[in-house]
Amino acid sequence: ARRLLDLGLGYLALDRASSTLSTGERQRVQLARAVRNRTTGVLYVLDEPSIGLHPANVEGLLGVMRHLQADGNSVLVVDHDADLLRRADWLVEIGPGSGRAGGTVVVNAPVADAVADPASLIGPFLTGAADVVVRERADAEEVFAHGSVRLETAPVHTVHALETRIPEQRLTAVTGVSGSGKTTLVLEALVPALASLAGGGPLPAPATSLATDATRRVVVVDASPIGANVRSTVATYSGVMDGLRRVYAALPAARQAGLGAGDFSYNTGSLRCSHCDGTGQIVLDVQFLPDVDIVCPTCRGTRYDPRALDIRRTGRDDGGRDGHDGGHDGSSGGDALALPELLALTVEQALAATGDLPSVHGRLRMLSDLGLGYLTLGETTTALSGGEAQRLKLSADLGRDQHGTLFVLDEPSIGLHPLDVRVLLGVLDRLVGAGATVVVIEHDLDMIANADWVIDLGPGGGEAGGRIVATGTPSQVAAEPGSATGRYLARHLAQQG
Repeated sequence: ARRLLDLGLGYLALDRASSTLSTGERQRVQLARAVRNRTTGVLYVLDEPSIGLHPANVEGLLGVMRHLQADGNSVLVVDHDADLLRRADWLVEIGPGSGRAGGTVVVNAPVADAVADPASLIGPFLTGAADVVVRERADAEEVFAHGSVRLETAPVHTVHALETRIPEQRLTAVTGVSGSGKTTLVLEALVPALASLAGGGPLPAPATSLATDATRRVVVVDASPIGANVRSTVATYSGVMDGLRRVYAALPAARQAGLGAGDFSYNTGSLRCSHCDGTGQIVLDVQFLPDVDIVCPTCRGTRYDPRALDIRRTGRDDGGRDGHDGGHDGSSGGDALALPELLALTVEQALAATGDLPSVHGRLRMLSDLGLGYLTLGETTTALSGGEAQRLKLSADLGRDQHGTLFVLDEPSIGLHPLDVRVLLGVLDRLVGAGATVVVIEHDLDMIANADWVIDLGPGGGEAGGRIVATGTPSQVAAEPGSATGRYLARHLAQQG
C-alpha cells in the first residue's frame, strides 16, 4: 500500500475495478506489484510512466525504480520528463528529428556526459540552459482585462464546493496532484455549464452558477483517435485532399481522359484501387484467429489504380505567386509527381512540391507549424498518437476569429518532447491571439510556467484534495507555501535565474 501512495495512487479506492484505470494508473499499479514480487535479473521496460503524474509523485516513482534496481533488476524508461531523466544513470537519445528525420542514436552515454554533448537536444532542458518561459505572459494586473468566466459548483465526489474565475483571452493552467479534482472542475462542471449556456438549457450539476463576459462557446480538444477507419488520412482531415483532387483534375492529361475531381477520390473515385477498394490494405480472414491486415499487393498501399500514375504535375516552390490553384502539365519534368506519389510524401516534402498552390500550401504550412511536418499525407489518422491527433484537430481552428470561444485541452503535453511542448505553446498562443480563452489541465512545468493564470487544486488527492489552494500568475503560485505545484514550479523557474 505504501508503494501505491508513493506512486500518487492514494486517491484510488481499494475496490476500484482495474478496467476503469487510466493507462498511467494501471502501469503504476503493475509497477508496485513488481516491487512486491522481489524479482531479480529482470529487465523492466516502462513506457512513459510519468504520464498523468504530478512532479510531487515523480520522487515516489524514482524510489520504486531504484528499489527494482537494488534487487538486481534493470530498468529501461522511455520518457520525456526532465526530472526523471536527470536521475537516470545512462541516457540513449534518438533523433535528431521526427519521422524520416529521426531514427538515429545521437547520444548514448552516462547522463553527465550526455547533457554536455552538443548533439543532444534534450540536454539543455536537463541542465537548465534552455529558457523556461517562451511566450509573453500577461501582467498580473492585466490578466482579467478582457473579462472572465465565473463558475461556482456544489460538492461532488471528493471535491468541495468551489468558486473560481478564469480570465478570458488568456491561457489558464489547472494544476494539482492526481485525484485533486482537476477533471471534475473542468470537464464535469465547466464544460457542461458552458455547453448549456450555448444551448439555452438549464445549468447542469455540479455547476450552481455560471457567468461570462464574452465566452459563449466551448470546444474540448481531446486526444481520442480521429476517424473510425483507415479511410481517414492526414490529407483528408486537413482539407488538403480536396484541393489536390481539383488540381489534378485540371491537368490536360486528366481532362483528355475525361476525369473530374471526384475520380481522384480513393474512397469513391474511378481511379481508386479496385482490389482493396481504396483502403490500401487487404483484410485476411484467418479462421479461429484475429483478422490479419496486409498491404494491398496490387496498389502496394497507394490506394490508387496504376492509371493514376499517368497523370503527373511538377510543383513550384514559389509560395503561390501566380495566385491560383491551377495545375500545369509537368509530365516532362524530372520531379513530376502523380497524386499517389504526392500523398506518400511528408508534409515538409509536400510543401516544396505545392508552392504554386496557395490554399494547399497554406494548409500544409499550418500542419508544419503545429510540429506535424514529419507525417505523411496519406497516413491514417487512426494511427496517430494522442498528441498528434490533438494538434491535428487544432489545425481546423487556427487562423479563425475565436472571440467568445473557450478551448479545453486535457494534458496536451503528454508524450511530447520539451521542444514539441514549445511548438504546442506557440499554437495555443496563436489561439489566444485570435481571441480564444484556453484552459489546459496540466502537470508539465513548462506548460504551467508559460500560462497567464494558474488554478491549483489540492492539497492532496481524493479525500485530501478537492479544494482550490492557490490561484494567480505562475510567479504568484510559485510563492504560495501551501501549494505542492508551487514548490516545484518555484524550483523550475529558478533554473533560469
